[in-house]
Amino acid sequence: MTPRSRSNYTAPIWNKPAQLLCAALVGTSLVSAASAQQISTPVDETEVTETIEISSHFGRNGALTERELEMARTAWSYFVDAYQEETGLVNSVARFPSTTMWDTASYISGLVAAYELGIIDKRTFDDRAMRLLATLRNLPLFRGEAPNKVYNTQTGERVDYTNEPGEIGYSANDIGRLLVWLRVLAERYPYLANAADNVPLRWNFCNMIDERGRIQGTFVGGDGATRYVQEGRLGYEEYAAKGFALWGFDVRGALEAEPLAYSRIYDIDVPHDGRDPRVYRSQNYVLTESYLLDGLELGWDLPTADPDGPGFASQGWRAEFAYRVFAAQERRFEATGVVTARSEHQVEGSPFFVYDTIFADGYAWNTLDPSGEYQPDRAAVSAKAALGMWALWDDPYTDLLFETVADISIADRGFYEGVYENGNGVIPLRTANNNGIILASLLYKAQGPILQYVNDNTRYWHTAFGEEIRETRCLPQPQVIERTCCACNGVEDLTPALAWDEFRFCQPVMREHGIGATNCSPEEQLFEAPAPRVVAPLSCPAPWANQ
Repeated sequence: MTPRSRSNYTAPIWNKPAQLLCAALVGTSLVSAASAQQISTPVDETEVTETIEISSHFGRNGALTERELEMARTAWSYFVDAYQEETGLVNSVARFPSTTMWDTASYISGLVAAYELGIIDKRTFDDRAMRLLATLRNLPLFRGEAPNKVYNTQTGERVDYTNEPGEIGYSANDIGRLLVWLRVLAERYPYLANAADNVPLRWNFCNMIDERGRIQGTFVGGDGATRYVQEGRLGYEEYAAKGFALWGFDVRGALEAEPLAYSRIYDIDVPHDGRDPRVYRSQNYVLTESYLLDGLELGWDLPTADPDGPGFASQGWRAEFAYRVFAAQERRFEATGVVTARSEHQVEGSPFFVYDTIFADGYAWNTLDPSGEYQPDRAAVSAKAALGMWALWDDPYTDLLFETVADISIADRGFYEGVYENGNGVIPLRTANNNGIILASLLYKAQGPILQYVNDNTRYWHTAFGEEIRETRCLPQPQVIERTCCACNGVEDLTPALAWDEFRFCQPVMREHGIGATNCSPEEQLFEAPAPRVVAPLSCPAPWANQ
């Protein structure tokens, strides 16, 4: 198909100083968002000159074009080529029969998008979904606790990163992402909810969430003992924590944007984790991916149903930070001419994988391998990052990103990882994560945030097992409590567990050349701990029963 024509990129006139970028998801479909206290910026309300119409969701809206549909078919072809029918799993990288829970979640995102976009029929969707859920339900766990970091896709057995048998720990970040997509399945397709619920019901969460509400992963020490460590840094930690919160876990410690620091990059205060890697021995990578996933899948919302719909981000600081990460990359292009869309990605040959960052280890545009070595020749325009930003921000720069990666694919094998910044061509690797996020980006354009709260049925997740077993596995307790008053007529007087009027939102502010900022309330935004919902009793004893 002939690529569509486009004019040369022109820097948008709405670029403003960083202090005006309070949740400014600037573009042709900019919307308002909530903001946390530490990033709020008061704006003179007299500058508002007209009412802003809010589109149905952030960024691009509408049915896919034929070209975009063809891209979706190409991305789906990866999951046909890399599918393992015996287990229902998909290889993380092309023909290498190994996967992680993160990449399995990316496969689910591709499966949902392919079905919703009409690329596969319901019979294919159901067969694949049920086969996968059955395998996940029966995976051998790491020391009886939770899914191992890696599995062989042909056998479903625990392996190490070389695909040799072994237990190497579990990743709380990967599990959090899988929990997001299991909840998507349970909400969008109620007939799959029981199967989805049965997957995490086998896991033991007691060591996965600490007393401060932070999530923990594990590794195996040199002595063979299990080591538990806090997992995740700003960006990834909060996204993964939302996966746990969606299932009723109290992870408020992991949802907070603390400790928080900023580094100024092209006049943008780019947020990053404030923990020093030299002290904590964990890098503070600033990457596009975690913020993209939060926007595409959850609409930058708190992990609860949002009564104001997809045009508002109820966790506004996430939308704010996502925009800053995007804006810094756009400004780099304006200043240097280097097309920029950075994320983590695979590379051919050693070191096999890099974190291609906006900021890490004290430096902007730092490309590091897992050992911390600088790998500047491996910097690339990530296909998933480019198309994710294209979906979430409708402006000329994301049109350029789209054209940069739209055709780097094999028609019946899927998209390549990206294009090297140094001119060395495409990264000749195809992965589940890349193709799954590309499909999610295209579905987002058509439907908006992918998690939809549409299943009002009683969930097996909340009713399975007695209190003792739930306590043993540290599962959330049932979230429904009958009140004792039988004389009351209804439940209208009951206080909701989460008072929505406690939240405040930013409002768009019109400037001379369009929307330049939003007016953010200085009030702090908090996510309440899960609390039981009090309901009226189903029956009451007869008046004489207690006499």
